[in-house]
Amino acid sequence: MARLEVNIGDLRLKNPVMTASGTFGYGIEFADFVDLNSLGGFIVKGTTLHPREGNDYPRMVETASGMLNCVGLQNKGVDHFCDVIYPQLQHLDTNVIVNVSGSTPEDYAECAARLAQLDKVPAIELNISCPNVKDGGMAFGVTTTDAASVVKAVRKAYPKTLIVKLSPNVTDIVSIAKAVADEGADSVSLINTLMGMAIDIERRRPKLSISTGGLSGPAVKPVALRMVWQVARAVDIPVVGLGGIMDASDAIEFLMAGATAIEVGTANFIDPAVTTKIINGIDQWLDAHGCKDVTEIVGALRS
Repeated sequence: MARLEVNIGDLRLKNPVMTASGTFGYGIEFADFVDLNSLGGFIVKGTTLHPREGNDYPRMVETASGMLNCVGLQNKGVDHFCDVIYPQLQHLDTNVIVNVSGSTPEDYAECAARLAQLDKVPAIELNISCPNVKDGGMAFGVTTTDAASVVKAVRKAYPKTLIVKLSPNVTDIVSIAKAVADEGADSVSLINTLMGMAIDIERRRPKLSISTGGLSGPAVKPVALRMVWQVARAVDIPVVGLGGIMDASDAIEFLMAGATAIEVGTANFIDPAVTTKIINGIDQWLDAHGCKDVTEIVGALRS
């Protein structure tokens, strides 16, 4: 077997395969299908300072080679996670990472500070695709100034590994990545979903309750790969790649493009055991190609 261990800042992963927030619940829901301890880590659903109801139904639509969702960060808040969910996860021998969202930099920072008290949560992933209420609903992650403001606030409040999840709905993702790295991000993960919509032509209405939603799945993979490749060449912090990863071959493409680790998202809905298959597939590919360490293929794309 090849060595699969990788590092995201000070965070050690036993292998480069993690799960994407919003597609794996709190991990508990998948315990009957996957040995959670076999994963490099898993990222729990988006967590906010206060409970959120999310958007009205319908909020998920299947599309060609993917799916749209507008769940709207439904969750019971960070205190519920700390008091109810965390006790069910703290015995695990893997990295439990919490995805953090907010409407102001102060919300993000306070949520992160509460999570910093949990010994068995070694990292958080900041979702900066949330609406900035001070700027009239514009997502934090679409300008360098707003993205930097969130990371700066959280960095002061959170001493552990800080991963920042980037939005692809921008003109220049490299500048956003550089801005968050300059403010102390230990890593960036990309991409979040692409904005899209679907229409019911009989009803002449959108299929989603709020008209638009985030597109994920195989359809976004070429965009995600391109952005990971661009960002990995531009920043000095580790990149976590995600977007349409369905099997080990997809994961290896992201690693070659420069990702140190990857996240599996939509594929979990199709095959709840897919992460284990991807880990085994990466290992088999490395053995077949004479690689002793997975880091040998990180950024190994030839021009």
